Amino acid sequence: MSQRSKAVVAREIGKPPAVEEIEVQAPRHGEVTIRLAACGVCHSDLSATNGTISYPLPLVLGHEGAGVVTAVGEGVSRYAVGDHVVSSFVSMCGRCHYCQTGRPQLCVQSLQALYTLPDGTVRTRDSAGCALNVFCGCGVMAEFATVHSDNVVKIDKQMPLDRAALIGCGVMTGVGAVVNTARVEAGSVAVVFGCGGVGLNAIQGCAIAGAGMIVAVDTNQATLELAQQFGATHTFNVSGQENVGKALYKLTGGGADYAFDCVGVGKISEQAWGVLRRGGTAVIVGIASPKDQITLNAQQVALSEKTLTGSYYGSARPAQDFPRLIGLYRSGRLKLDELITRTYSIDEAPQAFADLTAGREGRGVIILGAA
Repeated sequence: MSQRSKAVVAREIGKPPAVEEIEVQAPRHGEVTIRLAACGVCHSDLSATNGTISYPLPLVLGHEGAGVVTAVGEGVSRYAVGDHVVSSFVSMCGRCHYCQTGRPQLCVQSLQALYTLPDGTVRTRDSAGCALNVFCGCGVMAEFATVHSDNVVKIDKQMPLDRAALIGCGVMTGVGAVVNTARVEAGSVAVVFGCGGVGLNAIQGCAIAGAGMIVAVDTNQATLELAQQFGATHTFNVSGQENVGKALYKLTGGGADYAFDCVGVGKISEQAWGVLRRGGTAVIVGIASPKDQITLNAQQVALSEKTLTGSYYGSARPAQDFPRLIGLYRSGRLKLDELITRTYSIDEAPQAFADLTAGREGRGVIILGAA
């Protein structure tokens, strides 16, 4: 049975998304329908509207959602009506080489579910009956969504859904880059470039890992002050700085053990590499434009034994990592309440994207139902 639903839809590159009433079809084999309670407003969604990430339009936005299962399709045994779930924007089959070797974030199936469900079809139609693509196989910036069961993770019903939604992307990506990808060691020195939603989580990931010095780098002073609440021991405003690398090298006492580019710009990745001491590790977390490039000195790559690596979705294993993150939240070690700096109704989604474009600090969350 189909379900009418409000949804946030991008139809034209460079134009704000609009709120539309769409039709969400019933789940087919292996799929579930979710009534969303909340969806985070992520920079990746913005990137789909401005062309930084290329997706075919029209596109239902949203990949950082949490809600309640309202229907299950044939062949679904892991989920039942009434289960509370968080969306995973990477579809993980559990069978391919990457899933079987502990790297499900690189699952082959995810490449088939970038803007459709894994079978190449969608369950979303606009008022004219035309198909609507769905961001990363999710499209959860909507009141209802039908997704593949490989794109959701069951969570404890006692966990507030508006907080749980953030785990689905920003928290997992930032914290995971630190603890899963870089494996930051206690007492180490870390520098985080960019203190948006993902950067703040990288900062608190470093704090959870026990880093001794955590330097937050940004152009926005209000954002840097917020970063201190998440564990930054030092802040560095790059506005007006002529030699960022030299200044950071001095601040860190000879370079960092770890550096994270949470912006996704080639030049910033180069700065992250440059601020490292010999043997350090730089992690690219933000998604750059497809035309952006990174230039490194080839000789120094060998002589310094530095590592430059990427981190996709925080090297996530959602079925294991989501419950662990919830446990950290409940123990008071992971800050989720403080991440939410503003909530919006779904009708206020265009304003949420305007705030994101303007660089508003923290994380905006669209409240879609009881959380």
